Amino acid sequence: MSNTAIGLPVGRGLLYLIVAGAAWGTAGAAAAMLYRSSDLGPVALSFWRYVGGLALLLAVGVLRTVRAARTRRFCAAEAVQNDTVQNEVPQGETRSRRVLRIVGTGLGLTVFQTAYFASVQETGLAVGTVVTLGAGPVLIALGARLTMGERLGRGGLAAVVGALGGLAVLVLGSDGGAVRPLGVVWALVSAAGYAAITLLTRRLGRDGGGADAFSTTAWAFAVGAVCLLPIGAAQGLLPHTADPVRVLVLLLYVAAVPTALAYALYFAGAAVVRAATASVIMLIEPVSAAVIAFLVLGERLTAATVLGTVLLLAAVAGLAVAEARLAVAARRAVPA
Repeated sequence: MSNTAIGLPVGRGLLYLIVAGAAWGTAGAAAAMLYRSSDLGPVALSFWRYVGGLALLLAVGVLRTVRAARTRRFCAAEAVQNDTVQNEVPQGETRSRRVLRIVGTGLGLTVFQTAYFASVQETGLAVGTVVTLGAGPVLIALGARLTMGERLGRGGLAAVVGALGGLAVLVLGSDGGAVRPLGVVWALVSAAGYAAITLLTRRLGRDGGGADAFSTTAWAFAVGAVCLLPIGAAQGLLPHTADPVRVLVLLLYVAAVPTALAYALYFAGAAVVRAATASVIMLIEPVSAAVIAFLVLGERLTAATVLGTVLLLAAVAGLAVAEARLAVAARRAVPA
């Protein structure tokens, strides 16, 4: 189960997904504070989220390029000094696979975010969230089974069912909402976009696409920003606020932590962890959001919140342990 193409162990991939899910959970609280401090809309917020995240990644990319150039010069000097020649050329991904990765990830990310916002607007936060995050693991499990032959097993299936139950208790138990058909349709479209991203990342990572999570994230943000620009421009991109410093700090945080950092970690982890496992682990996002809502926003901690959090964390822990055991077994099966 370890992805030798990018050299990332499964255990570290699981950790990356957990950190990414926790970081995504902070985005909702930051967005709520932005809505209170300005007239910024959800599409405009997503646009600036992608633009800010892309700018940060490009800045980091310059530093990476400088460091890589220094490393190459050092290695070349060592090779000349030791009179050695490296004849092996690393194999990168083909142009068609690169286009597929960039366009597919960017479009999937745009559909996932925009359709989710439309669902929340149409049928409310509770119903939109539970349908989107609940349908995601189911679509991903089916897609992984049909396209890549990945199996959950009885333990994995039980963990998925437990995670969906915990999500329903966590979201619907704290804030009910009216179920409107159009909102449910948008939520299913959002879940399909999320499933497409996860399956594409896992498929290319398993087959050795040769791309790292950094470039995938940067290109996905660029495609997403271009797709959201017309809608955001029509709704208004520049916020009107009496506290511009607060709005700027919140926008920088959203661009840095739950966007640039979280998505880079997500794409890296999703490439080496089974698709269904990754989707369930990312359900830690509403757990993180619930904790922040209680500690920062002063929302009431209900019995449903506690029960849903326990069920979700138990499912995530169970799948993480199962994934790690599969990775160990796979390494032992490889001949020395």
